[in-house]
Amino acid sequence: MTAKTYYPKIKSILTVLLLSSALGACATIDGAGKDLEKAGEAIQNAAKG
Repeated sequence: MTAKTYYPKIKSILTVLLLSSALGACATIDGAGKDLEKAGEAIQNAAKG
């Protein structure tokens, strides 16, 4: 087996890992955004009350 036969397999595996990481990061950022939004609302409510 030569490097030319391994290259497409390695490229496919790296692509899947990269896309999986990107999707995981999106979920984490979305959750952090929701937490920050709730914290901001709590501060606004405390300032009003």
